[in-house]
Amino acid sequence: MESHPLLTNKTPVALALYHAVLKAFQAAGPVTVHPAKTMIGLGNGQRRIAYITQVGKNFVHVVFPFKRAYPDNLCFHKMGPVPGNAHQFNHHFRLYAIEDLNEEVQGFIRLAYANEAEVE
Repeated sequence: MESHPLLTNKTPVALALYHAVLKAFQAAGPVTVHPAKTMIGLGNGQRRIAYITQVGKNFVHVVFPFKRAYPDNLCFHKMGPVPGNAHQFNHHFRLYAIEDLNEEVQGFIRLAYANEAEVE
């Protein structure tokens, strides 16, 4: 999977963060990686549960598509409804340090894995 355009010519820090995100999702259960042209989808065998949309020099950006907004959190820097889809609210998380994959984030990962996600 290191050959995806999002992962090409990235710093060791960025690649470590990417692998930490994958490991965090895999802790919730088996995860399939679905490379697309501009992002990397993560699936639980039934549907996509999250999307890695950016891998920067020192961060990884992950979008969680949920059926409703979860405004009471400390981990998402942006959230809102998807235009044209009243049943999907994208929650944006940016990982700068592996330690930021804390219990709150892991809870949202488990929620996404348990089919709360509204994709496909």
